Amino acid sequence: MSQKQFVCLNLADQQRHESHGVHASRLVVAINSILLSGLFVAPASFGQQGPMTTIEEVVVLGRGESRQVQVISAAQIDRRPAGTSPLKAIEKMPGVNFQSADPYGAYEWSARISIRGFDRTRLGFTLDGVPLGDMTYGNHNGLHISRAIASELVDRVELSQGSGSLDTASTSNLGGTVKFFSAEPSEEFGVGVNQMLGSDSAQNTYLVLNTGEFGEGTRGYLAISDSNTEKWKGGGDQEHRKYTLKATQAIGDGKVTFFYNDSDRAEIDYQDLSKEIVSRRGWDWDNWFPNWNAAVAAADVCQASGGNDAIACDDAYWNASGLRQDVMWYLGGEMPISDTLSASLKYYAHENDGQGLWGTPYVSAPGGAPLSIRTTEYDIERDGWVGSVNLDLSSHQLSAGFWIENNDFNQARRFYAEPSRTAPTRNFLNMQSNPFRTDWEYDFTTETTMFYVQDAWQINDAVRMDIGVRAIESENKALTLVGPVKTGTIKADDSFLPQIGINWTLSDSMEWFASAAENIRTFASSGTSGPFSTTSAGFNAVKDTLQPETSVNLETGLRFRGTGYDGLIAAYSVRFEDRLLGITSGPGILGNLPILANVGSVTTRGLEGAINWQVSDQLSWFTSAAWTDSEYNDNYTTGTRVVAVEGKQVTDTPELLLKSEVSYEVGNFFARVDLNFTDERYYTYLNTGSVDDYTLLNGTLGYNFGDMGVLRGLTLQLDITNITDEDYYSTIDSNGFGESDPAGTRQTLLRGAPQQWFLSAKARF
Repeated sequence: MSQKQFVCLNLADQQRHESHGVHASRLVVAINSILLSGLFVAPASFGQQGPMTTIEEVVVLGRGESRQVQVISAAQIDRRPAGTSPLKAIEKMPGVNFQSADPYGAYEWSARISIRGFDRTRLGFTLDGVPLGDMTYGNHNGLHISRAIASELVDRVELSQGSGSLDTASTSNLGGTVKFFSAEPSEEFGVGVNQMLGSDSAQNTYLVLNTGEFGEGTRGYLAISDSNTEKWKGGGDQEHRKYTLKATQAIGDGKVTFFYNDSDRAEIDYQDLSKEIVSRRGWDWDNWFPNWNAAVAAADVCQASGGNDAIACDDAYWNASGLRQDVMWYLGGEMPISDTLSASLKYYAHENDGQGLWGTPYVSAPGGAPLSIRTTEYDIERDGWVGSVNLDLSSHQLSAGFWIENNDFNQARRFYAEPSRTAPTRNFLNMQSNPFRTDWEYDFTTETTMFYVQDAWQINDAVRMDIGVRAIESENKALTLVGPVKTGTIKADDSFLPQIGINWTLSDSMEWFASAAENIRTFASSGTSGPFSTTSAGFNAVKDTLQPETSVNLETGLRFRGTGYDGLIAAYSVRFEDRLLGITSGPGILGNLPILANVGSVTTRGLEGAINWQVSDQLSWFTSAAWTDSEYNDNYTTGTRVVAVEGKQVTDTPELLLKSEVSYEVGNFFARVDLNFTDERYYTYLNTGSVDDYTLLNGTLGYNFGDMGVLRGLTLQLDITNITDEDYYSTIDSNGFGESDPAGTRQTLLRGAPQQWFLSAKARF
């Protein structure tokens, strides 16, 4: 894009509860700072009608869109440590709360993203239009973006804080959508390499070969990404290797694209913490590995107590890990049919094998150690079609499309023996085999169809209206292979989910937008989440009465620009109905079965915003702020007991988020520093358990040496994360949220990474 577009700021209802006054006043200061910094750039030019000075594309926003859309470019992802998740690159956008216990944002057990009060299970994610599911750790219908593609190959990330466009291939986007797009093959032959070394023996090697254009419009690339790091506390490694192939073939004015990605990830986990454990054991407490004797001794005590000694059983485990092997590919074409009609069609397939391992002291190995390895095992085979037709009728841009997916998901709970007390025999970085016990195994089949039609109507030169509707149907079937019988079917569907938006260009320097969208989240087919995760009796009790979650998203705002700056102010309100909650008891690690129920609604109103200021040719400054008021509207019951959550703040939804980034570039030298403030967050529904606010400071220094012999664009880059070495909690729901935690014993917290450094060398041949 040649012209800089806009970042968002949302303003909402000004009536606040008295207890929110402190946060509101802090927000006013933040908002005023943003607006004043923009207005002071060139006050007289705010309403000028002439051409605007092009500024550096720190973030690109959808000027002309009828809803919030922001785009992070590859250049922004590139200015992060190698291997950093593309999700982490969008955390500076207004309303985005991203958390991870590692500095890359790629450690899946800990990676969390929420937008406007909606967690990742209620967001939508796609790569080149291919659905990624809800990107949870135990994903039943997709895979995490960190496995789907190397971050170096991501061309851009498109964020919609609302429910996103009608064509989004997702059944979970009640709230925001995040669309990732892979880079196109280069026209020229070349080789690119990026080598990173860093804290805790971190290594990341990235190599890409671009074929250049050959034959009749053929291009392609092959990329290899290999990363390995020791954990920053405790013992064990985290490894990930990806192979990616992409090829395009021009056919007249059309194009055919083939994409293939093979991913192998093995991560040793960090121990889940509670505030009480940290007070006794310290911030650096982790699992026993590699101290086998300590693990066996603790397991002996746990076994002797009948599993009732919380310190011996749960302070630490022998070891834990997450293993995932994925292959995902697609073949698609985009073709003009006539001057006014075009079509696209894409077939995709994804296979996944995975195991989540836990060295449990609750179950002994027969005739062996007083512990065993418990796994949750995953096997996904899914494929589908995504297609659309587009008709250009001058003032009307008509489009219609569909998404069809068949997903077969097998899930099992198994135990593997450690045959001797003397020494361990099993490697937690390898897939396990030969179990001595299987507690349960289920086959799930999910068939999903989605259709949409929409019209972008250019009413006049200044006003455009987008209006459309989509229909979704998803049927979930379960077949019991081992364990309690849960064989059955449940379906969610809605044939009329409307979306309407308007964009009005008020002047060359300002536009107004507004949108409204209704959406539905279908049920999960899984033994550990959704309606099938409860007992057999529980499933039979709820299968005919359970309602799918729905939402209505409203937003409006102004995009503005002047000489050297641009920004946006807006307001939003979300009504979230039929919230589903799985009510569990006991330690989360034990996998106690929840009872799923509709527990009422949530109302969210918020303010978001940002300003992007090109201070000079060398200096740019981006700042965003967001204030979110997200409250439960209804109490719920467990048995006969009322849980009084009405009026409480939604878990993991900070009221205030403030992000600021300053970039400096002169000659071949570049530098960046960013600040990330995250407010207090609750991890219990009654708001009795919370973690403190924190502020992180990160920085980058680099120098581009230009061309040196066969090396082109040789660049050295130093990244430092958490410069001030702040102690803080990142993930606060590693074992889910609970009702209350007055004693601080709920073991669901993960510490954020301490100060880390990374040195990268990048070049092309």
